Amino acid sequence: MSDIESIPSTDQAFLEDFHEVATIGATDAGGVDRQAATPEDAQSRKWFTGWARTRGWEVRVDGIGNQYACTEFVPNAPYVLVGSHLDSQPLGGRFDGAYGVIAALHAAQRVRQAVAEGARKPAYNLAVVNWFNEEGGRFAPSIMGSSVYAGLFDREEMLRARDLDGISVAEALTAIGQLGTDAPPEAAGYAEIHIEQGRILEREARDIGVVESSWYTQKLDIDVLGEQSHTGATAMADRHDALVAAAKVVLRVHAVTESFEEEAMVSSVGQHVVEPNSPIVVPRRVHMIADLRSSSPEIVREARAILLREIEEIAREHDITIDVSDFDIREKRYFPTDGVELAEKAAANEGLSSRRIETMAGHDSVAMNTVVPSVMLFVPSVDGVSHCEREFTTDEDMVRGVAVLTSVTGELVSGELPPEAPWAGKS
Repeated sequence: MSDIESIPSTDQAFLEDFHEVATIGATDAGGVDRQAATPEDAQSRKWFTGWARTRGWEVRVDGIGNQYACTEFVPNAPYVLVGSHLDSQPLGGRFDGAYGVIAALHAAQRVRQAVAEGARKPAYNLAVVNWFNEEGGRFAPSIMGSSVYAGLFDREEMLRARDLDGISVAEALTAIGQLGTDAPPEAAGYAEIHIEQGRILEREARDIGVVESSWYTQKLDIDVLGEQSHTGATAMADRHDALVAAAKVVLRVHAVTESFEEEAMVSSVGQHVVEPNSPIVVPRRVHMIADLRSSSPEIVREARAILLREIEEIAREHDITIDVSDFDIREKRYFPTDGVELAEKAAANEGLSSRRIETMAGHDSVAMNTVVPSVMLFVPSVDGVSHCEREFTTDEDMVRGVAVLTSVTGELVSGELPPEAPWAGKS
């Protein structure tokens, strides 16, 4: 962490806010645990509301729990939205998402001041957004709030989604007082800044990543159905152990990347539910989600086909049933060229180096880019680590990112990336 006493007061204020929010849900190892609609998430949302209202911003909460801090420059005009998310993974990092929201608050406040001083003429209004359940750690699917906003997910269906304890999204949001009824601001454009969550910028010593496209994502819902029996009394030949078969599926999901060029795709199984999860019972069921991603949709589709064949073989070998269904498919999408160039100019004007980059991870910007021109920025991640407690980005890199985001936000508010302009937001 840098000595914030030696930097400009505006940057110092940003860093103080960032490090304050990092104490909400803080873990002993330096991360945070603020899963969606938990008491910790509620506390960070209260902080967001207080920050905005203290500075005269109107705060709205919509019917899926998205928070908006709004300011009006042009009556009846739509809004440029800028933001990210405050929820985290279990035992997650303190930078993922939260950096983007707090950077957005400060960038928006600087743009608002520039408008008030006559230094910038607005064509649109401005709103900072904290999207609900971007992480998807508690409720699936991820990127929920922004996808509902963009019309990609049905709000009522998402409100019925349940966590592993059987609590629905609607129940959880109601419990923390965040199931809102406010109308969300109409968007004219969107901007988001985020930590890279990879090591390309660090490896190449670049200050800013300008996202030009998102990877294709395919998730598989896998249900391994065996037979429950006694771990001591059942002969090995008579067992139909769902967990043993599931373990082989996990290994095949991991190994399928070897069928393609190095770094051409990534794959993982991140969640298991084992039933009945008793120490003296052979498992009868394992439910899990496999995640396949690549820049190339064809590679993901080929990997899926390989896995389906191998899973059939595992089911026959163990004389059990394995059901597989497609889940949460996200098309490869391109960000508007005008927005990419705008972001590159903003970085150059700050004296910063940049490079174009693809995002392997999903972000709210990917959902928003389906409905309005969107700009996505990255700052470096130390060692490329994310979704864990040792996730880290330096104060200096965060401050640089806020400066670029401020410039991009101001340009969007001034109408430099009009909604009617053609852009390759679709796959």
